[in-house]
Amino acid sequence: MIQQRTTTWVAAVFAVLFAALPASAADYPAPRESSWVARDFRFHTGEVMPQVVLNYRTIGAPTGEPVLVLHGTAGSGLSMLTPAFAGELFGAGQPLDASRYYIIIPDTIGHGKSSKPSDGLRTKFPKYNYDDMVDAHYRLLTEHLNVKHVRAIIGNSMGGMETWIFAVKYPDYMDVAVPMACFPTEMSSRNWMLRRLITDSIRNDPDWKDGQYTQQPKSARFASVFFGVATSGGNQALYKAAPTREKADQLLDQRLAAAFTADPRSALACISVSALPAAAKTCSRVTSPMKDDSPMQPQSMTTTAKPSSRSRSRMKFASMPFVSSVARR
Repeated sequence: MIQQRTTTWVAAVFAVLFAALPASAADYPAPRESSWVARDFRFHTGEVMPQVVLNYRTIGAPTGEPVLVLHGTAGSGLSMLTPAFAGELFGAGQPLDASRYYIIIPDTIGHGKSSKPSDGLRTKFPKYNYDDMVDAHYRLLTEHLNVKHVRAIIGNSMGGMETWIFAVKYPDYMDVAVPMACFPTEMSSRNWMLRRLITDSIRNDPDWKDGQYTQQPKSARFASVFFGVATSGGNQALYKAAPTREKADQLLDQRLAAAFTADPRSALACISVSALPAAAKTCSRVTSPMKDDSPMQPQSMTTTAKPSSRSRSRMKFASMPFVSSVARR
């Protein structure tokens, strides 16, 4: 579990408030999208699915230094292709210049176009966790893309949690791990309370029918809008958008009436991942030495245990500003 900054993923939770728009193709090479089928995929529960579809996007040539980029809860690889992220990193002369780096951005299990409950299994889909997500990424990279080693793994929010787990399970596979908006601690406080309100309001809806509904529960739309208003946008921005009660009602009515195509079964599954305790226990085995030029203090990203000697010698943990130094090395 992980205490993630709510603002990094809130609008993506049910794809109501956030629309990921790719940066201009002129800024960096156009992303190439594809998918691969991982056969006989074994989940941490012991369940085996004969086929798990793993969708992904790549930017740059396979001859470049590989960099894995991981998205947040309820998002997809597309959410990492915004002007504010990809437009600042992947262009010519930027920290992760796609003419030098081979950027791989997968849709995590349960998200985007990768296998998820809404594809047909519904609530019978295996209860996946962060370890399953990381194992799927590793299989995609090693078995399909034939990537032997990556220069860096960069993950946002849930993707940051996967970055921590990845560094524990496969410490020799990367040079640098960059978990963003993410700490290796149990999710708690308002972040978890709001997630509970979302999941409980849907599961307690009579129309939920244990996930076997034929018509989407009305509570799903309401919960997603409530969560978005509570955690995203900022007080000043909302005040500018709705400075009177009349305008506030208009804005809220617009959001409640907006198209809502997300499948609550898949959304609940990906949100529930953050409730699993195994991730926090796994990350307790990590110490994260910070690069000297990072503005963050080392103890802010450090747990009590020491890593293995091979992990310490090969891998570094860093905050997002460290990405620029990755490119310089």
